[in-house]
Amino acid sequence: MSYNSVRVLNRKNDLFTAQNVMLKRLHIRNYALIDRVEIDFSERLTIITGETGAGKSILLGALGLVMGERADTKIFYNDQEKCVVEAWFDVAKYDLQDFFDEHELDYDAEVIIRRELSPAGKSRGFVNDTPVNNQVLRRLTEALVDLHQQFDVLDIHNVNFQLRMIDALADNGSLLAEYQRAFRQYQADSRRLAELTEQSNQASREMDFLQFQFNELRDAELQEGEQEELENELARLTNAEDIKRTYGAAYTYLSEAEQNIIGQLQELARSMAPTRKVSTELDGLSGRLETLLIDLQDIAKDCARISENTEHDPARIEEVQERLNTLYKLQKKHSLGTVTELLALRQNLEDRLSGFTDLSAQIAALEKQITAQEQQLRGQAKLLSERRSIVPKPFEEKVHAMLAQLSMPHARLKVEIGQTEGLTATGMDDVQFLFASNVGSRYLPIKDVASGGELSRLTLCTKSLVADAIPLPTLIFDEIDTGISGDVSLKMGQILQELSNRHQVVSITHTPQIAGRADKHYFAYKQVENDRTITRIRLLNNDERVRALAVMLSGNPPSDAALATARELMVAG
Repeated sequence: MSYNSVRVLNRKNDLFTAQNVMLKRLHIRNYALIDRVEIDFSERLTIITGETGAGKSILLGALGLVMGERADTKIFYNDQEKCVVEAWFDVAKYDLQDFFDEHELDYDAEVIIRRELSPAGKSRGFVNDTPVNNQVLRRLTEALVDLHQQFDVLDIHNVNFQLRMIDALADNGSLLAEYQRAFRQYQADSRRLAELTEQSNQASREMDFLQFQFNELRDAELQEGEQEELENELARLTNAEDIKRTYGAAYTYLSEAEQNIIGQLQELARSMAPTRKVSTELDGLSGRLETLLIDLQDIAKDCARISENTEHDPARIEEVQERLNTLYKLQKKHSLGTVTELLALRQNLEDRLSGFTDLSAQIAALEKQITAQEQQLRGQAKLLSERRSIVPKPFEEKVHAMLAQLSMPHARLKVEIGQTEGLTATGMDDVQFLFASNVGSRYLPIKDVASGGELSRLTLCTKSLVADAIPLPTLIFDEIDTGISGDVSLKMGQILQELSNRHQVVSITHTPQIAGRADKHYFAYKQVENDRTITRIRLLNNDERVRALAVMLSGNPPSDAALATARELMVAG
């Protein structure tokens, strides 16, 4: 990861309420060219200088590991040992107790965050020696420092941060917080309305379908057992001629023919009657014959009735077949096999239809509530806009004055505030910083026109103006002085020093005019030990600082004039 611009370690989210979080110490072991390094930071301005390629920015890369950044195996100074980075923070003025309780962490006014990486690729994070997963580590460290989101969130050319600056200068904090609470509720209610509306539409579609099915079964006027009766009737109707002929002939043979069966058996029964008294056996046979005659007479009557009542009726056949087709169609449609099952389905549909909840009342109430919320939000957004509109002119004038001091007399910043189409999380304003570096130049978005040096100076100016309004407890600048020298560096050093009166500032620099302002001055250098190049960092005393500044001014060894100038820079600091 490259660290060659402004870093802002900034309180994020709503976790914390105080403004003073201080990076006290950074311990690095077995990282890149670093074997072992420990840095104690000043509460005000800490300066880090050093030889080219000595690894000054490696420090920020190591700090990035504490913040949960990914790392590969190339980071190891010694690939047989683990890499360890620890950062100490003074958070006494922060309300962190609830966060620590929530995650079952031991709370202390001094928070130690540690990241360990093994050569095998295993990574572990700790807060006050308690293991934490990446989510907890990121949430806490993002609240304490913001290093890895350098250009995504807090850089000046990001429009979200530009709006945040304007709100800070407009003292919109409490009003914006109130608006955003209401906006979150508005969004939640809007999502709920969409869900209810979809549920209602889905229910309506389902009800329409179920109602159609129910109506179809209801209109069919189904009767228990009717299918069996109809199937039997259809069988008789389709065989009517055969039945009439067969049963008519049976009646004739039994009762009407000249030698009919019943008549012959009657004659036989009369002839056997005198013998009934001879024995019990003969009496029994006569009785059985009489019983048979009675059954045959009943059979003859039934055959006559069936023959007389059976007629070929094409209309009735069609009617019965049509009714059966209706039953078969319904059974096939619902994958059922009997009328009994169709009746059960009809009852189930009726129960489901009666159980549907009408959501129209809830939807209407929620729509009314959302309309009221929107009116309230628009009123709050209007007030936010009014307060924001006051900021640009004096802010632009102060930025222009500071840019002139940094040898950019013709550079101009323009804060453009437009209106969004609808409500957003920040109101109804669209804020964008436009920049023109020369007389007659067009105003364009900062990211499209500002060079690296211009961007550095513009960033320093704007953030120094809002540093008290936006809680920026620790500001870290990495070579913000790139491309400048002389008087501009001197003025930049003065601005950094003034900032450090109110905020902790860390600056990696190659400019003596800035380095001379340090409260603590560290020097990074390389040396060869056991045929390996390693980075060392040491805290300079006053004499060492004078020499380091002089070398930066004139080279090594420094001239007497450079040494004298170095002493003057330190006095000014």
